[in-house]
Amino acid sequence: MARFLAFFVAFITFSAQAEVRVLTSIKPLQQIAAAIQDGVGSPDVLLPPGASPHHYALRPSDVRRVADADLFYWIGPDLENFLPRVIGSRSKPTVAVMTLKNMHLRHFGEDSQGHDDHDGHQAQETSSADEHDHDHRPGSLDAHLWLSTANARVIARKMASDLGHADPANVARYHANTLAFLERLDALDGRIKTRVAGVADKPFFVFHEAFDYFEAAYGLKHTGVFSVASEVQPGAQHVAAMRERLQTVGKTCVFSEPPMRPRLAETLTAGLPVRLAELDALGGTDPVDGKGYERLLEKLGNDLAGCLEQL
Repeated sequence: MARFLAFFVAFITFSAQAEVRVLTSIKPLQQIAAAIQDGVGSPDVLLPPGASPHHYALRPSDVRRVADADLFYWIGPDLENFLPRVIGSRSKPTVAVMTLKNMHLRHFGEDSQGHDDHDGHQAQETSSADEHDHDHRPGSLDAHLWLSTANARVIARKMASDLGHADPANVARYHANTLAFLERLDALDGRIKTRVAGVADKPFFVFHEAFDYFEAAYGLKHTGVFSVASEVQPGAQHVAAMRERLQTVGKTCVFSEPPMRPRLAETLTAGLPVRLAELDALGGTDPVDGKGYERLLEKLGNDLAGCLEQL
């Protein structure tokens, strides 16, 4: 009997101290969660490194992880369109961060700082499959919202609130972590603005229109987008039109995203004064810890400025 009581007390104590199982769809959300859980727990992420949130195919083990998580965070159906059917059966809290109050949302085609206005100054290649899986048509929501520290602040506060309700014993720690995170974001904004200030007027192109939130926050504006569906090989006439656009601009940088450089990149830029470089919107294989989100954005600023400074 005494042994049973000891086991029961140990079980109750373990249950009370059990870590809240936080799962996020993509790594940037995991990095924000890691900042809030720092010293208390370690959030998990659904998509493996290199996987596209636009085209991911869930495995049975992924479905189980989504079902088992105590808290699940994703961007929303405008990004991870493979998730709604799976999360519909969840009974535990699920948050589509794009729906949070006070989020600063942008739409493709907005004529404002950091946005291309789709007025013909873009070279674009799309397909019906590309539009279905990743809708960048004017007026559609730009779901790359984590690249704005203003949005990261909203997400962090929501995560802290949810964790506090799920784990009241650590609510003070979550609150302190959130305040520290917000202060670090203020400093981060200043560093990035200083880093990119000298290249704000230099032209650059992107293969994927994923960086408008970042550009708008730091006074940047891409010159054009080569939105190429990976499964579609553009025709010679289209490639010629894009090359003509690059020739007109002159010295410039063309940014693709890891892990794979589009096959078109070398053909498009051969013999032109163009530098090829990468911008990683998802954080790649960067370690997950309390300062991972800051490293993600700072690396974007450094990589962008580093290429443009060499023009």
